[in-house]
Amino acid sequence: MDRQVEHDGIWEAPESMDEVLHSESTSVGENAFRGIVGKGAALRDALRQVEVVAPTDATVLVLGETGTGKELLARAIHDQSDRRERPFVKINCATIPSALLESELFGHERGAFTNAVAQKIGRFELANRGTLFLDEVGELPMELQPKLLRVLQDWEFERLGGTRTIKVDVRVVAATNRDLAQMVRERRFRDDLYYRVNVFPIQVAPLRERPEDIEALVHYFVGRFAARMKRYIERIPAASMEAMRRYSWPGNVRELENLIERAVILSPGPTLEVPLADVERRPADCAGDDDTESLDRLRRMHVLRILNETNWMVGGRRGAAARLGMHRTTLQSMMKRLGLARPREDAFRAPPGCVPRTGSRAAARSCSTHGANA
Repeated sequence: MDRQVEHDGIWEAPESMDEVLHSESTSVGENAFRGIVGKGAALRDALRQVEVVAPTDATVLVLGETGTGKELLARAIHDQSDRRERPFVKINCATIPSALLESELFGHERGAFTNAVAQKIGRFELANRGTLFLDEVGELPMELQPKLLRVLQDWEFERLGGTRTIKVDVRVVAATNRDLAQMVRERRFRDDLYYRVNVFPIQVAPLRERPEDIEALVHYFVGRFAARMKRYIERIPAASMEAMRRYSWPGNVRELENLIERAVILSPGPTLEVPLADVERRPADCAGDDDTESLDRLRRMHVLRILNETNWMVGGRRGAAARLGMHRTTLQSMMKRLGLARPREDAFRAPPGCVPRTGSRAAARSCSTHGANA
């Protein structure tokens, strides 16, 4: 039964928002998946794979673009496993400096290095008998990959600076937005480690391939942010919903979440005021052989606009990465792939020798002539 009724250009939710959110919770079979919203075929297929692999202890590799909800799938695997009462420990390999990552993963002994004033327990020990989520595993430095491989093979390691071998019982779920097979061919990721983490791959579809889930996600985020900000929102303009369906969402669900949060902030009344300037429409007939090229072009335009608006500041709370809902390193990789680089300041300066002195008409004419002939 449809819960939203469209008339006079408005989408209305006749039921309470709590009922809408409860009924939109994704489920396959008898099990519910916390925080995962949508009922499209691509999402249902991924969740079926979660149900198949969760009861086992197999290593899982979750593949998908940034912002698609890979961590939610990892947590769902943990929640539906026999380890659900044990810790779910996560670590993002892209956000920790290489020099500290070994200590974060495996721990260290007192005096192992400068400022190591006390023993530290690593994430593998913390996750013992539970699940360890290795996010952005494609960013793992080459020098640490053999040590991770040993843990996945033998489930044992030594803390940094230690000699005692520590045995652990950990279920590993890894995730990446990288093409690990390509990285193996380029010798940037060990092939033996790749085969160890790629036991059971699950692909998470990008949001542009899940337009049927947009409406449910919008209502989910509206309900969440409206409750947090003590707003009452009951209507969404049909034009706004259509614009969000047509947009390609390079930042995926995280970008949609950020947009809805801004929209709720901008909505003092019962109608959601979506900042449509932030939503670039994707042509409905953008398909076929030119689909990838068209998507890259739209993504490049969108990222370039955000970079210009943030004065090319990538990191930080107000940087482009935060605006796009992705990690700084992910945005930097995307900029490199899309051929985006900050314009050089000297590109806007006059040519050498063409800085006229105050009141020097001859020098000004010389610069003007130089520029015309350039």
